[in-house]
Amino acid sequence: MKWGKAGYEVPSAPAHPDEGSTSAMSDAITAERAAPGPLLSANAVYDSASDGGASAAARAFTADFLAAAPSVRREPLADERVELAQLVVSELVTNAVRHTVGPCRLLLELRRDTLDISVFDRAAAAPVPRGHDPRRIGQHGLEIVVAVCASLSVEPDPEGKRVRARLTLLPEYADAEPLTDGRPH
Repeated sequence: MKWGKAGYEVPSAPAHPDEGSTSAMSDAITAERAAPGPLLSANAVYDSASDGGASAAARAFTADFLAAAPSVRREPLADERVELAQLVVSELVTNAVRHTVGPCRLLLELRRDTLDISVFDRAAAAPVPRGHDPRRIGQHGLEIVVAVCASLSVEPDPEGKRVRARLTLLPEYADAEPLTDGRPH
């Protein structure tokens, strides 16, 4: 089922693999089926010729996508989570546009408490985070993504690779006890 003019997709059932898979493939598919599918997903393609424009467009696309979250979640997302998602998207799309040839594809998959952000590009080589160096200007993108995301992985893809970051959507201090000064309020 489709939702909205941007083509956000709400899956109605998990995809089923073709028959005849090997046993190792069957095990992987079985494990993947056990994980619930996304509540909402959308993707967009960005061209390397639009360098700075691709990142800005990806940030706007992400904000629009997350604005649709209340339609499939019970509550809207905290502004800080939307801003972090935009930051991660910007860093991953910028890396793909600057360091690979050809277009890249951004895939956003909204789950109950997480957002999976995937960027597909045509280069097989995995990005390498550089060590922390406060004197270095720029090239801190992956360092930032690692710092704010629950996980970051690089997976081979038939046409290159998939860089996937998982961002928690729970407010940063949701589990913290409220601060009190001991006086009745």
